[in-house]
Amino acid sequence: RRVLFRSNHNIKMFHVKHFDVVVVGGGHAGCEALHAACRYGLNAALVTLDKNKVGVMSCNPAIGGLGKGHLVREIDALDGIMGTAADLSGIQFRLLNRSKGPAVQGPRTQSDRQLYLQAIQALLAQQDYTLIEGEAAALMSNAGSVTGVRLADGSEVRARSVILTAGTFMRGTIHIGDKRVSAGRMGEKAADELSLQMESLGAVFGRLKTGTPPRLNGDTIDWSQLELQPADCDPVMLSFLSKGPAAQQVSCGITHTNSHTHDIIRENIGKSAMYGGHIEGVGPRYCPSIEDKITRFADKSSHQVFLEPEGLTTNCVYPNGISTSLPEDVQEAYVRSIQGLENVEIQQPGYAIEYDFLNPQGLSSDLESNLMGGLFLAGQINGTTGYEEAAAQGLVAAIGVAKRLKGVCPITFDRSTSYIGVMIDDLTTRGATEPYRMFTSRAEFRLKLRADNADQRLTEQGHASGLVSGQRYGVYQEKMKRLDQCRSLLSSMSVSPNQARQVGIDLGLDGRRRNGHELLSIPGVTIANLGDLTPKLVEFDTESLDQAAREALYVTYIERQGRDIEALARDLSVKIPNGFHYAGVAGLSSEMIAKLSAARPASLGAAKNIEGVTPAALTAVLLSIKSQSLKNTG
Repeated sequence: RRVLFRSNHNIKMFHVKHFDVVVVGGGHAGCEALHAACRYGLNAALVTLDKNKVGVMSCNPAIGGLGKGHLVREIDALDGIMGTAADLSGIQFRLLNRSKGPAVQGPRTQSDRQLYLQAIQALLAQQDYTLIEGEAAALMSNAGSVTGVRLADGSEVRARSVILTAGTFMRGTIHIGDKRVSAGRMGEKAADELSLQMESLGAVFGRLKTGTPPRLNGDTIDWSQLELQPADCDPVMLSFLSKGPAAQQVSCGITHTNSHTHDIIRENIGKSAMYGGHIEGVGPRYCPSIEDKITRFADKSSHQVFLEPEGLTTNCVYPNGISTSLPEDVQEAYVRSIQGLENVEIQQPGYAIEYDFLNPQGLSSDLESNLMGGLFLAGQINGTTGYEEAAAQGLVAAIGVAKRLKGVCPITFDRSTSYIGVMIDDLTTRGATEPYRMFTSRAEFRLKLRADNADQRLTEQGHASGLVSGQRYGVYQEKMKRLDQCRSLLSSMSVSPNQARQVGIDLGLDGRRRNGHELLSIPGVTIANLGDLTPKLVEFDTESLDQAAREALYVTYIERQGRDIEALARDLSVKIPNGFHYAGVAGLSSEMIAKLSAARPASLGAAKNIEGVTPAALTAVLLSIKSQSLKNTG
């Protein structure tokens, strides 16, 4: 077998040899796994169907968001490549939840699809790895351990470990109305043989579904009718190393469906692949198709649609919010009923894709499968959805391989230190019955798991493990040196209530002197207020000052959150009364009400094990039970 070997942008030909690790799949999980394996010095190969599609954005050309932006920052803190590629390709940076606290703010960018792919491939080209074009048809094993992969043409690629990142390709089926096509994504064949072989090994499969909207010709959109959403004037980047956008910034358009749109969809709902009974897989609750929206939210007269340009050199537009599996003629009819899209041309129809995933409860915390030693799984094959979730799993799998083969210092991912840890724990302990997506509400410790401090939580561990380069670690050390000096100055301050009031800080005249951290923990107090008290603060950079202010703001709340979590852990044995009325619990979302009402758990501990039930929901139920108990006692 002759393959392509990519090294410093040069392509050479040579015969296959034995590898430390073979990564199967060139999507976001595979790219992150491959790059991390190379950083560890492992002899790595990538098996992919098309070398030109490595790093492609299959669906929405965007990176980050609420919860997802936290994952990207954590990947970046460990020297991963997703954040850097997003910043190099970003054409509209926005910080979501800007008006709320830093803990729930999510950095996001709309990316130029082609620039993102080019950035990923350029970053991978800086590493030495073997690129093999072909279909992985079977896993090879001996004595219960993986020994490589066999390609569809019969050739063998031998390796001490395999990271399988098959995405939506395992028995993937595309649905458009009543049309069905075997494919991993539009125009690319599915990996049916691999699914069949893994099933014979005892793999427990499920079926999930995701979908995309029709792609539109931006030249045929009447932008004058639409509200435009510009990029932030003070962009927040995805990588800690980036200083600002590298590409031109653009605006997205905003429009809405209407009653006529909804009527068209209702009249044709039986023609939808999902509602026509052609799809068995479960779709993503948090990113529903337009058919789901019309059915589940029948009381709503309109739904928002974001018209997102796919790049600077293409007229293709991604209409975020109208994913569908309706027939093409129905898609054209409902799309053209939307304001600004009356004369739009559809460049590619929307479709649903159904695919196999494996029960992630059969994985270790390193994402090693119990099917055979040395086999690691990452990405949508584990029941997740989203580029960011996939990339984070690819990173974890590569760390697991390095720990197995080289004995590197492990990196601890747990619920108290990272969103990656939250995701891995959710998947391996609760499994997945619907596509898993990261949200800040999933994390008990979200007040300290902020996007802004991901490097402080993970970079030291990454460097000790050999994953983080000396260059990045040096930048991190310089940052921490400046931050420590800033913290020291704030700690040394001693401000009386009278002095504080003179600069606009409303304090009671209690006679107690406060340092800078204590003052910044008071809502509304800013670094600017303190600058009037301590002129030396102006000597520090904005990044250090803002970071110190965020830390001070949250310290009290983090301590309180810790006590709440400890209390909840003690109360997991609390029984939930028969007939408990979840709809009457203050602060409980409609989703949590539905999940808990359907499952009827007997205790808080049982409720905790229900997939998707958040720590915040458990706390709300606990408080309600205690409140009712007090009323009954009284």
